[in-house]
Amino acid sequence: MTTEEKRACGGMAKRTRITSLAVVTLLAACGGGDSGGSAEEDAPTAEAAEPAAPDLSTVELNIDPALLPEGVTAEMVEEGRELFFGGGICYTCHLMDAKGGPLAPDLTDDVWINVDGEYLSIVEVIKTGVAQPVEHIGAMLPRAGLPLTDEQVDKLAAYAYMLSRM
Repeated sequence: MTTEEKRACGGMAKRTRITSLAVVTLLAACGGGDSGGSAEEDAPTAEAAEPAAPDLSTVELNIDPALLPEGVTAEMVEEGRELFFGGGICYTCHLMDAKGGPLAPDLTDDVWINVDGEYLSIVEVIKTGVAQPVEHIGAMLPRAGLPLTDEQVDKLAAYAYMLSRM
């Protein structure tokens, strides 16, 4: 082998070592090459995840007229639900399952924090808001900060009232 051939082979061996080192370095930076499974296999399965909260905007309401306060109709409750999930934007704080979150309380249980849970007190709290919430970090502006009419407030209150009694 001539000197030139030796140099060419030595240079190729050096490049091969550098390339191999680069591949090993790249694999190490990416967490190695043997993770024990693919990313799909390592991802949590649907069975392991918590079940999704029900979206009450689509659940059929079974309204017992006997539970409604005087002057409140099933139609008011239905229209209140439409406002809750629509233009009234109540779901943004009370969430899609109305179980509340860090900003607002659960409306589906029988525990009322800022009012007594009776229809007229719910109407009043929607109208006046909650400047100093007892438990949650979110204050509620009067009428949720929206130009809600008294009729719309009555409908929202009817829906909130029924949520805690279903």
